[in-house]
Amino acid sequence: MVYFMLKEKIKETFVGSVLINLLHCAESYIYPLIVSDKKAVIKFYKEKTGFDLDLKSPETFSEKMNWYKLNVRMPLMVQCADKYAVREYVKDCGYEECLNEIYGVYNSAFDINIDNLPEKFVLKAAHGSHMNIIVKEKNDYNWLKEKIIMWTWLHQNIYWGGREWCYKDIPKRIIAEKYLEDESGELRDFKFFCFNGEPCYLQYDIGRFNNKHYRNYYDMSLKLLNLSDDVPNNNEIILDIQRDSLTNMIEIARKLSKPFQFVRTDFYYVKNKIYFGELTFYHNGGITWFNPPEYDIVFGEKWKIKNI
Repeated sequence: MVYFMLKEKIKETFVGSVLINLLHCAESYIYPLIVSDKKAVIKFYKEKTGFDLDLKSPETFSEKMNWYKLNVRMPLMVQCADKYAVREYVKDCGYEECLNEIYGVYNSAFDINIDNLPEKFVLKAAHGSHMNIIVKEKNDYNWLKEKIIMWTWLHQNIYWGGREWCYKDIPKRIIAEKYLEDESGELRDFKFFCFNGEPCYLQYDIGRFNNKHYRNYYDMSLKLLNLSDDVPNNNEIILDIQRDSLTNMIEIARKLSKPFQFVRTDFYYVKNKIYFGELTFYHNGGITWFNPPEYDIVFGEKWKIKNI
């Protein structure tokens, strides 16, 4: 824990962030060569939860996600984990109108011409997680520094840590896309946990980018669950979306998730329009922080695992 806290502290400076990212680059290539996927997943689970991982008869949601990493190898998962390639899958499912506008896709951070982009936009890595730059005023940035940071993104493989298999061979690219903002002045998240092609639970995030971040969980009857995780819940928050739009969102989640044992399907809702976010196969990297922890079993019961 001290190690991770120290790394986060170092990353607060530009030089520190570059050094930590370069460390991750090295780790992502060296660790898979010296530790097998199975051993790495077992170690990852033990370090995060304090418990031994049961791979023979997994019961909890967390156990099943880590079983998923080792036992399911669907090429479609690789396409759908890729934040650029997934767009073709969404189109094939008939939901092209839900895709956000893209300004460019880049194999090198230094190919990005900032002058050709609007005042507001978002840059993100197609192959990673938490690799985003949300730009509201582009002249406020030192773009040489930002491009160096993005250069380090393009040399990382986020598969290595928890052996999230579907990220292993995703092409490393940067996407520039339209900046979205809803009526709250930010961007609220609607994340559906879909088991065996059926949406079962909704995670609703509001205030992610300020000091009032709350996260509520609902079942599909929109009953607020007495559940939180590493982000607090708030029973005074209203699920701010038109009912017919939410019904449509659930149907889109159902169709997108149909081929998979588990996938989390994420959306945004801006000016009465549904926007596709991403598909995630290993929620939180394969670990839940549910409180009460019994919900790890409750979620796990929805997932009927299939050996493939």
